[in-house]
Amino acid sequence: MRNSAFESGKGKKSHKKAILFDLDGTIYLENSLLPNAAKLIESLRKSGKKVIFLSNNPTKNPEMYAKKLTDLGIAAAPDDVINTVVAMILWLKKNAAGKKIFAIAESPLIDAIKAAGLEYSENPEEIDVVIASYDRQFTWEKFQIAFDALWFYKRAILVATNPDQFCPLPGGRGEVDAGPVIAALESCSGVKCSANVGKPNKLMLDLIFEKTGLTASNSIIVGDRLYTDIAMGRAVGMDSALVLTGETTQEILADAKPEERPTYVLANVGAVFPTTV
Repeated sequence: MRNSAFESGKGKKSHKKAILFDLDGTIYLENSLLPNAAKLIESLRKSGKKVIFLSNNPTKNPEMYAKKLTDLGIAAAPDDVINTVVAMILWLKKNAAGKKIFAIAESPLIDAIKAAGLEYSENPEEIDVVIASYDRQFTWEKFQIAFDALWFYKRAILVATNPDQFCPLPGGRGEVDAGPVIAALESCSGVKCSANVGKPNKLMLDLIFEKTGLTASNSIIVGDRLYTDIAMGRAVGMDSALVLTGETTQEILADAKPEERPTYVLANVGAVFPTTV
């Protein structure tokens, strides 16, 4: 067994050039850093490792995430962060140019859609793309607009920022995420979600690899969810480390199929002795 997810046999330094960290449930819970997170990031950077933060959470843009991390004690710049706001704008530019877009979402995503020169509409008669997202300002009016565009006018497709069921909070609590919004829209409209741009979709990895020249073989992903973080890593043959500080518990891990399991399991992101599985 390796001493660390960032070492390889007999204590030798890892050949990994980059570590890709999920944020919610991995680096922090709400507004509190998880044990040893800042110390680990500092140590990795001092050893020459590239640290990149990935998030399925679209309630902040990269600038907001960089500020939050810095305020919590982890220095970060917007370029260090790739999240579903970035991924969704890329997807829309490639797949929905000239289309009218509506999102059940918070302002960072809606503002980014408008800033990208894409057309945003709240008129269900003309909406072509409905985005289901993590929205703490969710209203019945938003839901009705999306439903009318999907079901009554039968002209829109349904896409999503991320499939997460909830966002982990301190004390074992959680906040409703995009997954239930997707499920509700699919249930009432009969329209299936045709694209999810967040993890486990490898779109964010493609962005990183194109931007940095990194590869799946010289990177490792660290996160708290089997069906997003770990699944994305496994999809491209990347080593992965699961932390037990977010959604996944020992019981959930025990029930996971071999093909769903990570390379490593860590009690928390700063753990020194992960268990291989």
